[in-house]
Amino acid sequence: MSVSPDYFQQLFNASDDPWSFRTRWYEKRKRELTMACLPRQRYQRVFEPACANGELSLLLAERSESLLCQDIIDKAVTLARRRLSHLPHVRVEPAGIPDDWPEGTFDLIVLSEVGYFLDVDSWQTVIENTLLSLGPEGGVLACHWLHPIEGCSQDGRDVHLALAEHLHLHRGLRYEEADFLIEYWSRKPSSIDLDETYE
Repeated sequence: MSVSPDYFQQLFNASDDPWSFRTRWYEKRKRELTMACLPRQRYQRVFEPACANGELSLLLAERSESLLCQDIIDKAVTLARRRLSHLPHVRVEPAGIPDDWPEGTFDLIVLSEVGYFLDVDSWQTVIENTLLSLGPEGGVLACHWLHPIEGCSQDGRDVHLALAEHLHLHRGLRYEEADFLIEYWSRKPSSIDLDETYE
């Protein structure tokens, strides 16, 4: 069974930053490593489900022409909207995956710290939706904590094994530390334009 929304509601009732995204060096460093793992400088259309209070979203906004963020908790949506309010190309919606998957295609789908909160069947649906929504040159970035989480039926390694088995994409990057794993898959074998100049 997936983790109940009530669990996240209680966390956000207690704090605007329940995982200390804004204050912990571990989280800041992990975000910067996550962004460094993106092979392209910019993406046209990006989707980030389970955006929480929008800390990673802020960095994704710098690399995208259009960014759609979602979270199932209203307070998280309010906090993320406040964090990103100065960015007209960003939209934050109240929605939860896999049931509220957005329409259209994306150049980048970011699955960060979300998979283990879903049961196996729901995560499989997320993977299927990801494949259906990914544009012809699209990529998928996944980042997850590797240690067991109380109340979760999967851990980060389970989540990434399912992605590797069912995405049927080219894995361009795998970065692992003791605490977390980052992987990037893309439709094309090489997702880096070697001739691209940086802005």
